[in-house]
Amino acid sequence: MTLVTPVLPPTTRDVAEAADRLRAYVRRTPLLRLSLDGRPLVLKLEQLQLSGSFKLRGALNAVLAGHAHDHVVTASGGNHGLGVATAAALLGITATVFVPASVPEVKARRIAAKGVTLVRTGATYAEAAAAAAELAARPGHRYIPAYDDPLVVAGNGTVAAEVVADAPDVDTVVVAAGGGGLSAGSALAVGERLLVLAEPERCSAVHDALVAGHPVDAPVESLASSALGATRIGRVPFDVLAPRARSGAVRSVLVSEAAIVAARDRLWEECRIATEPAAAVPLAAWLAGDVPGALPCLVVCGANADWTPL
Repeated sequence: MTLVTPVLPPTTRDVAEAADRLRAYVRRTPLLRLSLDGRPLVLKLEQLQLSGSFKLRGALNAVLAGHAHDHVVTASGGNHGLGVATAAALLGITATVFVPASVPEVKARRIAAKGVTLVRTGATYAEAAAAAAELAARPGHRYIPAYDDPLVVAGNGTVAAEVVADAPDVDTVVVAAGGGGLSAGSALAVGERLLVLAEPERCSAVHDALVAGHPVDAPVESLASSALGATRIGRVPFDVLAPRARSGAVRSVLVSEAAIVAARDRLWEECRIATEPAAAVPLAAWLAGDVPGALPCLVVCGANADWTPL
């Protein structure tokens, strides 16, 4: 009989340890305080991170904290792959990133530019992930999940940990939710503050799982799907988020495609911040009145797009 070692859920302490581990490698991205429509607001400018998104934090934490391996492998719709590729370049290790045919060309180009092996395979992320898992099973290889991993979750939680440390007057934190890695990490880091998880109506794996009470498959049909396009929330993130959602510490909201486009345009018009659609989802929720709090902080999570006004 094969014994399966249970995966321990990440903790707030894991986030603190990740912050210490990452300090020499990642940027401590700035905050922007502003007034929009007569209301105060804070933006966490994580699109300025190395690799262009928060994904570097989780990927790098997993690589640094794991066992030494000759080669790291992952599958990604784009941003996580770029995070792993950037981590590999920073640490001088080799890596292979599998992406589906639907990956935006700008993300594929930036992954390949980091010097890793880029493999395009399958029509969906799930098919790319299956191919990546096959390679990662070889000796001397290690798979780095995009979100369903305690080390990835803890590394991603350092974004919200920086918000809390640099703006203790913030009373609500808002993140865009995909597979749940940033969401769960943020839940571990925000303390007593409310965490709002914002998702597109047509790309809602976290919301659907919290409603159902367990992970379920969700449609992936949003213009933000290259970054938020998980079919199903990870088990590790779900186990962190579900009890907090039941207690009211975590709130899930959905936004329309039109609201995402309008929010992306507002970020440019008001702040000259150019983002990919996923990074505008928190502002879309705030503009719709779905974010409570006297001083919320919205995480602008990434900018890996060839940006043009929509």
